[in-house]
Amino acid sequence: MSRFRSGTMASALALATVFAGSAAWADVTIGAAFVLSGGNAPYGLQERRGVEAAVEAINAAGGVNGEKIVVEFGDDAGDPRQAVQVANDMVNKKVVAVVGHTLSGATVAAAPVYDEEGIIMITPSATAVDLTEKGYKTVFRTVVRDDQQGKVAGAYIVEHFKDKKIAFVQDSTTYGKGLADATKAVVNAGGVKETAYETITPGELDYSATISKLKADNIDVVYYGGLYNEAGLLLRQMRDQGLKAQFISGDGLYAQDFWSIVGRAGEGVLLTIDNPPETNPAAKDVVAALKAKNIDPAGYTLYAYAAVQAWAEAAKKAKSTDPEKVAAALHDGSDYKTVIGDIAYDSKGDRTKSGYALFKRTGTTFEPAK
Repeated sequence: MSRFRSGTMASALALATVFAGSAAWADVTIGAAFVLSGGNAPYGLQERRGVEAAVEAINAAGGVNGEKIVVEFGDDAGDPRQAVQVANDMVNKKVVAVVGHTLSGATVAAAPVYDEEGIIMITPSATAVDLTEKGYKTVFRTVVRDDQQGKVAGAYIVEHFKDKKIAFVQDSTTYGKGLADATKAVVNAGGVKETAYETITPGELDYSATISKLKADNIDVVYYGGLYNEAGLLLRQMRDQGLKAQFISGDGLYAQDFWSIVGRAGEGVLLTIDNPPETNPAAKDVVAALKAKNIDPAGYTLYAYAAVQAWAEAAKKAKSTDPEKVAAALHDGSDYKTVIGDIAYDSKGDRTKSGYALFKRTGTTFEPAK
């Protein structure tokens, strides 16, 4: 046994000498878990591009505490059960942090795995309020919660449409229903009662039945909670069938794929957006670099980029990539500079400041709603 240990130690010392300074001995592995297949893949592909761009930039600048970042990608297909499998796979790969997941339902399902294993999780897109109400110590997000978006949209509806007939339509997903209900709560608290509340089924191609109900009620405003596929079809069919109601929704529709579906029907749509990249000074250089590579910075691209930045800056502050130390740094109330602006976190892992406001689609750009 002593001879074996002696030989092993000698070999180890020899290998250490050969590989000293090698990148293989100075890598830190993070995970990135998104919906990369199926109908909602455009969201996850945005996030993947954001992670890749951020990691490339950080590594080019020297990495994190002298270590280069390596990324392990996982596809949960937007399914909660598969998200748990991906989370367990990330645990087995010994990642210290995960950027993800994409959809709220999948993220809520995966979060307990990361929390139990003490792994940092920063989602760029999951807005479900429930995610950060469970007392997790390692769960964060760069996007704001449904109730924060609901405050913005709800207040606008009360101020501008209190005497109009309002309908809430949601797609029954965790994200869609949560967003619609959060906005509805603010509207109701403002003394305004909706005329209709409708639920549609994701994956359907014809929403004529719902639109007929909205037309029969003479709806003036439709607030939609849901994802871009159904939203695009619903809005386009509304316009084709002569329903000219103002269409309002959340940041889940802020993607080129949505505009490709709706075309001119998207003119005048109102969305809650956090610092659009075209008007955000903090994003200027990164946006230019992405566009130079023919990468669209819209949607959740920059939120994923910011998630990597926030983790990296907290790791530098903690002088460690140990998840417990990084989580403590993220929770300490400090501002971390990111491509979407300064981010600080509360004890739940939610952003303490929100740049969200209501923006109006005009032509191919957005301008603040008035």
